[in-house]
Amino acid sequence: MTILTLIWIAFPFLVGFVIYLLPRLDRSLALCGALVSVAYAAQLFIARSPLNLRLLDRFGVSLMLDPLAGFFILTNGLVTAAVILYCWRSHRTTFFYAQTLILHGSVNAALACTDFISLYVALEVLSIASFLLIVYPRSDRAIWVGLRYLFVSNVAMLFYLVGVVLVYKAHHSFDFVGLRGAPPEAVALIFLGLLVKGGIFVSGLWLPLTHSESESPVSALLSGVVVKAGVLPLVRCALLLEEIEPIVRIFGVGTALFGIFYAVFEKDTKRILAFSTVSQLGFILAAPEVGGFYALTHGLVKSSLFLIVGTFPRRNLKELQQQPLHAPIWIALAIASFSISGFPLLSGFGAKVLTLKNLLPWQVIGMNVAALGTAITFAKFIFLPHKIQPEAERPSLSIGFWAAIFLLLGALVVANVAYYEAYSLANIVKPLATIALGWVAYWLVFRQLVIKLPRLFEQFEHLIGVMSLSLILLFWMVLA
Repeated sequence: MTILTLIWIAFPFLVGFVIYLLPRLDRSLALCGALVSVAYAAQLFIARSPLNLRLLDRFGVSLMLDPLAGFFILTNGLVTAAVILYCWRSHRTTFFYAQTLILHGSVNAALACTDFISLYVALEVLSIASFLLIVYPRSDRAIWVGLRYLFVSNVAMLFYLVGVVLVYKAHHSFDFVGLRGAPPEAVALIFLGLLVKGGIFVSGLWLPLTHSESESPVSALLSGVVVKAGVLPLVRCALLLEEIEPIVRIFGVGTALFGIFYAVFEKDTKRILAFSTVSQLGFILAAPEVGGFYALTHGLVKSSLFLIVGTFPRRNLKELQQQPLHAPIWIALAIASFSISGFPLLSGFGAKVLTLKNLLPWQVIGMNVAALGTAITFAKFIFLPHKIQPEAERPSLSIGFWAAIFLLLGALVVANVAYYEAYSLANIVKPLATIALGWVAYWLVFRQLVIKLPRLFEQFEHLIGVMSLSLILLFWMVLA
């Protein structure tokens, strides 16, 4: 299993470079790289027992592969495969597929690491690959958004690296468990870097613009898998160190409420999805022990939604309410929206039930409010007008688009087996009541409500200031 794991980690990088030598096979090779990760994740679920690898003693690479990582790796494999299928008949170059696979490999590496230095390297490679995909259109807007993302990411990782040095100074080890007994400033600095990379709470204010302004397949990758590379290390730390867990849970509730507050008032479809990503990441952190299943369902839903919204004639919700969508597109949109709202028969239902069952008493009210806000937010999509359009008016959609959507939505149905115990009468009634209440609130209040929230703190010049405030908050929480 050790050799298999090392081959799995190296495979996407090797194939990513081979693609340049065999450009005619770029799509096939990229798809193969993604499917290898799906197969490896399946192996983790079958084996069940965790695999711990220490390759360079306490000074180097430490890896942990278990079913928790398996959920994240499976998400990475399925979402990457769907994006490649989506782009199959597009005019994207070999460079795009090679970078997609390198991004895929760097996410895998970050998900496997349990030492801070290896994680740092993986996250930096991930940032560069993400940047190259964001700026792929080469427009002025894309280049600006990409540089903004890269700058914020690098500053965050600088804070992170200082924290890692402090951990090593205290324990002469880079392992995650080195946070126990480390100086408070070390924990605060490392957590700041991971919160920014994961798009958590106010540290994630870079995320809405970056995810909404990128091309649809890149947005699907960013929201579906890239941010998870910063979230899983936080989950790992919470599970390894009981003194860290309350901090992670607090940020989980905070980001769930923060993101959904913006999402319910937003009228731009891609920004709605971006702020929803911020909120949904909070559900993963709020119950770390079951966060893997929620990460899988969120990744599948959010990537499918970004691909679907990319086919819309407009991004403004008010304009979409005046122009019916083509019925098949609306059906796919509704299925994904039902899942993230927690509707039975889709894995989003089981993930929400499992998460809410593993909350601490003080989290319950806040997370139920976030669940209600999610139902309100996605009622905006579910109740968009739709009809079978004449052939001349239908959007031109490739077979690759439908293959990607079928893969992602089909996986949402199959993933129900991960928690089939959720299907009891008591568990079904509460989510349905929450969804119904959300729909009523949407029709009576939010459908006509026009409130434009300020974007002041999303501006480039304020992002580092917000990062500094987050650092102060973290330092205070660690001391407390």
